[in-house]
Amino acid sequence: MGHGTVGRQPGLSVRLKLTLSYAGFLMLAGGLLLTVVWVFLLRYVPEVIAPDLPGRWPPGPSVPDRTALERAFVPKAAVVMVVLLVFGLLGGWLLAGSMLAPLTRITHATRLAANGSLSHRIGLEGRHDEFRELADAFDTMLARIEAHDAEQQRFAANASHELRTPLAITQTLLDVARNDPDRDAGELVDRLHFVNTRAIDLTEALLLLSRANQRSFTKEHVDLSLIAEEAAETLLPLAEKRGLTIETSGDLTPTAGSHALLLQMTTNLVHNAIVHNLPEGGTVRVTTGAHPAKAVLTVENTGEKLTPQVVSTFTEPFQRGTQRVRSDHAGVGLGLAIVRSIAQAHGGTLTLAPRAGGGLRITVRLPLAPPPTDR
Repeated sequence: MGHGTVGRQPGLSVRLKLTLSYAGFLMLAGGLLLTVVWVFLLRYVPEVIAPDLPGRWPPGPSVPDRTALERAFVPKAAVVMVVLLVFGLLGGWLLAGSMLAPLTRITHATRLAANGSLSHRIGLEGRHDEFRELADAFDTMLARIEAHDAEQQRFAANASHELRTPLAITQTLLDVARNDPDRDAGELVDRLHFVNTRAIDLTEALLLLSRANQRSFTKEHVDLSLIAEEAAETLLPLAEKRGLTIETSGDLTPTAGSHALLLQMTTNLVHNAIVHNLPEGGTVRVTTGAHPAKAVLTVENTGEKLTPQVVSTFTEPFQRGTQRVRSDHAGVGLGLAIVRSIAQAHGGTLTLAPRAGGGLRITVRLPLAPPPTDR
């Protein structure tokens, strides 16, 4: 015996249910009104009218009794109830259709979105009622999903391109080694090692960015000033090798989040400030501070003058400066993209601005957390 799929049982539509409800209420109200009229009429109508006395002139007026009143009232009341029923069904059907029209448009947009059409919008007109609020909220959700989907598609395309490059280089080097056995193996091994390291760095950066976007981490109390000092101390040898100075300052800056992700964020910022700096004698300044409701981390570096248009592209994935690509610390073009994702995952913001004397100022603002209480 085969197993069939159990679908939704067919039932009355909402429009039909509302129509029957409107008609039923109208019939009930009409029946109550006729009942009240009938009861009040019966109070003043005798059951039997006494006949006129013989010889009376002129004869008295003909007064109907209760039986005559029933014969006159009941048929007309039945006609009125039938008219009310027809009017209730027809009017209820039209009224229910008018009320449910916005819901029909919302359902249509939902089906289009389920089929992959995220560009459709409801655009409900009219006064701001519950249906209008629902439609506006649904349009806002669709806009965010469409933007996120476009960003994910662009990111996937760029990631595929970036991963394909080291793989293609590796394949070329292996083909050279196979076709030219007399070639210096040490040089090929060094180049393969460099390309493989770049591929590993890119993969780890992609995983870190994915983790930040998913916000799958446990929040704990952290101090941004201590994280800034740790990142600066870690990258101090690289700065000294390039003839740069790292300056750190700041007070207690409490916030809540993942220590590992915030350390990665700060490390990326300091590394970016070191790589994009003057050849020699440059400076990297790392400051932290607690402002009203915000924990602020600022990283500044000296360097060439930048325009706001160029700065606005730095947080896009796989955007790399020329000097960075040609250096030993070229990175994978995900540094500031990771910083932005980590900041957003912690409910914060990332701001980039060119410095007047050259270089870049990057500011991260995170929600301020109260300092931990000693127990």
